[in-house]
Amino acid sequence: MNFIKKLGPSNFLMLLLCILIIIVAEYVFLSGDQLHGIFLGLWAPTLLGVMIYLKLIDRERR
Repeated sequence: MNFIKKLGPSNFLMLLLCILIIIVAEYVFLSGDQLHGIFLGLWAPTLLGVMIYLKLIDRERR
């Protein structure tokens, strides 16, 4: 629980979403649809990049 408070609930949910996307992408990739698996797998780093960008904007405002 201390980890969630330190990270923040919105960032924690975003990280859970990235983990879920990675799991789904691996399932799709291993089930035989490689191109769709790669496409889905690229969403996780994109969301992490957006999360980092929003944190930088928030720190700049302070």
